[in-house]
Amino acid sequence: MSIVFDKGKCVSCKKCLSVCPGSLLKSGTDGKPFIKYEKDCWGCTSCIKECQFGAIALYLGADIGGRGSKLTANIDGDIVHWKIEENNGKVHAIDINRSDSNKY
Repeated sequence: MSIVFDKGKCVSCKKCLSVCPGSLLKSGTDGKPFIKYEKDCWGCTSCIKECQFGAIALYLGADIGGRGSKLTANIDGDIVHWKIEENNGKVHAIDINRSDSNKY
C-alpha cells in the first residue's frame, strides 16, 4: 500500500506532516508534501483523514484487490465519509460514525 498526492488539490497546510506516526511525509521545495520512500508507508490513513481537501489518497493496488482504486476521507463531526474511486471512474461511498467504531 502507498499514498498518492494530488498536488493540484493540496493547499500546503502541512497538517498531514504532523500526524504521520512514522514521520515519513516531508515538505518539498514547493511547500507541498511528499513521501520519499513509499514502501515505508504503514497504510494507517492518518494523513488521509487529516487532509480535508482530498489531496491525499490511499492507493489500493491489485495486490489487495483494489485494482488501482484510490481511497480518500472527509470528516464531518463524528462521521468519516470514505470515498473509493475506481480507475474506471466509478465511486463508492462509506460513512462511518466514529462514536460507534469501538462500541463492541
